Amino acid sequence: MDTLKPAVVHVVDDDEDLRQSLVFLLQSVGIDALTYPTATAFLEEMDAAEPGVVIVDVRMPGMSGFELQDELIRRDYPAPIIFCSAHGDIPMSVRALRAGAVDFLEKPYEPQRMLEVVQEQLRSAAGVFDERAERAMVLRRLEALTPREREVLRLVVEGMSSQQIARRLGTSVKTVDVHRARIKAKTEAESLGTLVRDVLAWRVTV
Repeated sequence: MDTLKPAVVHVVDDDEDLRQSLVFLLQSVGIDALTYPTATAFLEEMDAAEPGVVIVDVRMPGMSGFELQDELIRRDYPAPIIFCSAHGDIPMSVRALRAGAVDFLEKPYEPQRMLEVVQEQLRSAAGVFDERAERAMVLRRLEALTPREREVLRLVVEGMSSQQIARRLGTSVKTVDVHRARIKAKTEAESLGTLVRDVLAWRVTV
């Protein structure tokens, strides 16, 4: 698997002064940051495969921060999201955190607190994106399987032997073993056991 790029911070806020001051703060400790004046601009320019952390305002022209959060969830984009708003209140922060945001900071933010939150999330972002990439790779390997081969693999994942699978499917053990061999070949797995391990480890639905 290719090595992932270093994580970058994406600052999404319609306040240009805040964007620039936040970039300056992050760069002062060696953190790369990119800025976007709208949520739409971020969605158009983002690299979904690149590890990142998103800092976003709640209220912006066009798509709001909450709507951006919903869209990133829909796209299965796993970057940690930090909300930063001058209009924050408890219901807002609860909504953001329940939807998966990692923090909700009020403007004007305390610089050291912002750095601590960002640095903590940058450390975890690489692992999150690595897991996503591994899961995507397993899914791609399964794309070559026929519906019947997927059915056999599902039963293998459940822990069934060839004899049990044959009885479940109303076929012969020999036929099941042929399917198992084809599954191994098509997915280029070292063994069926390692494929099952990957499916379970990365929570892939067969």
